[in-house]
Amino acid sequence: MANLKLSHIYKVYDNGHKAVNDFSIDIADREFIVFVGPSGCGKSTTLRMIAGLETITAGDLLIGDTLVNDMEPKDRDIAMVFQSYALYPHMTVYENMAFGLRNRKMPEAEIKERVLKAAKILDIEDYLDRKPKAMSGGQRQRVALGRALVRDPKVFLLDEPLSNLDAKLRAAMRTEITALHKSLNTTFIYVTHDQVEAMTMGTRIVVMKLGYVQQIDTPMNLYNEPYNKFVAGFIGTPQMNFFDVTLKRDHETVTVMFANGDEVKVPYENVSKIQSRYLNGDVPVIFGIRPEHIRVGKEGPGLKFVVTNVERLGNESIVYGKLGDHLGEFTMKDEGNGIVAKVIDRSDIEVGDIVYAEPDPDKVHFFDADTEVTLMDKIPPFNSVEVQTDGIRMNLLGNNVALPEAFGSAIDGADSFELNIPPRAIVPGNDFALRVARIEKVDNKRLAYLQNGESYLFALVGEEVHEGDVYKFALENEKLDLSVNGTEVLKAIEDEVSLLGTFSKREVRENHERVLHFFYNIGDYVLEAAPEQGYKINAIDGDNCYKYTYRFVTDRNAVRLANEDEPGLDCNVIGYCNYGNISFAKVEAGGQEFLIKVDQLFYADKVRVAIDSSDVSVYSTRIDMKIC
Repeated sequence: MANLKLSHIYKVYDNGHKAVNDFSIDIADREFIVFVGPSGCGKSTTLRMIAGLETITAGDLLIGDTLVNDMEPKDRDIAMVFQSYALYPHMTVYENMAFGLRNRKMPEAEIKERVLKAAKILDIEDYLDRKPKAMSGGQRQRVALGRALVRDPKVFLLDEPLSNLDAKLRAAMRTEITALHKSLNTTFIYVTHDQVEAMTMGTRIVVMKLGYVQQIDTPMNLYNEPYNKFVAGFIGTPQMNFFDVTLKRDHETVTVMFANGDEVKVPYENVSKIQSRYLNGDVPVIFGIRPEHIRVGKEGPGLKFVVTNVERLGNESIVYGKLGDHLGEFTMKDEGNGIVAKVIDRSDIEVGDIVYAEPDPDKVHFFDADTEVTLMDKIPPFNSVEVQTDGIRMNLLGNNVALPEAFGSAIDGADSFELNIPPRAIVPGNDFALRVARIEKVDNKRLAYLQNGESYLFALVGEEVHEGDVYKFALENEKLDLSVNGTEVLKAIEDEVSLLGTFSKREVRENHERVLHFFYNIGDYVLEAAPEQGYKINAIDGDNCYKYTYRFVTDRNAVRLANEDEPGLDCNVIGYCNYGNISFAKVEAGGQEFLIKVDQLFYADKVRVAIDSSDVSVYSTRIDMKIC
């Protein structure tokens, strides 16, 4: 039994190709995790790194509490089942299953006991004397599972084990593998390109594309709350319908306007997490609706379309059609405006019929047209609020409060601006008060809908806040973005400071032994690195690491003014940012600029800045990759 932790795992080949990018996941003991995605997405490469069959370029892999990056595959206590079964054709089933145990010099009596036990579990007791060529694909797959099972590993790795089987046998084997996982109570990691396998087998699914993790979630959360258009289209059969639309809000109703002039309406309450700038009717949006969430009728309301094909599958049918063009005319040609609906017990729909598609307003999805990321995050990234100001005070959320100096400088005399307020920037306080319309539990957090006129302000609140309360709060101004007439004029202060520098080592004699010390060098400032960090950088980049430039990233709270006799980075002060609740000095050293926290009344021309080296992460500047 074991849990796994993959922390910022990368796989970069000698030609510079990044097969896996910044892969991180905590896998609990006894989970069934599925890696899914199209060919070339990096799922099998990640599995092979866990198995030890591929080296890890950067990042940490822990099985239990043991770092196994450099551990031999045979010592990791894992078992892998391959797509090709990889059985020895000249050996019997019994010999194939016993082979690995014999290599470990296990007593023959124990080998027999384990093989017979696994054969019973997998219902292949009658085939132990057969050779693989005398068995069906499903039987050979059981033997491959049995060979892994007899090892009693901490973790099972399965790399597309069912891809060589026919559809009926694959369905049966899915059930068997799921039952095996439940009976063994151990950790399974399963790779597939088949989203049906992923949805029916995994407790959690990792969706990958081009080496990047797109979303990690439970099957139903992926289905109901996809993070982006790729996940929405990859999960579900037939895939989700997508249309280019704009959205126009009118009080409690939002009209979805299609390119051909068709419209559907959804309640504002269903899409209240969408930022207001998307609801003015002039911002392109991608509308998504699953085929099974469309009602098809012979009369309106809905999207009028012509049926181009019908696939009858018994009690359900897949209806394919085309929406009308901008003139309302239909064509049977296969070009644009396609729509797919899944209907139950409908034998009255035929090719050529003119019918109406009515999307379920509770099942709609919307994505940004450029980023293709959902506009309906479970926790919205920020709230957009219009602010009026006279240059001294600002009217915000119904209150007249002081305009922070940093805001005033950024808006440069404008009498109005837009604030983007992340939920995490809303904290208990006495500056503002709004009624809690409702509270939603999201990922172990409590998201409050604060009534702000006809819209909501979303905030994360504690257990002491309840629906109907008047919630009193303040804003952490440094975490807000400002825009004037659609142009960003002030960005939120980032939580981290990033500085370029080099890496070095020094050999010293300590207690008559040769000891290496490693250092981060930022200008003339030298910070000693933890030995394990130094060895890791050297292992990844070799001796060239002492020639390369690196990006050193640390939490902003780990950057401070140095004490009088303390080493530090000498900086020129080039400005100040006063946010009212907090102040920063803008400093420059060697052409690099960054912010440090200071007292409200602090003033100086030059400062020395100290950094806590134990909180430094190191990134390659040659390849976008976290090294340690």
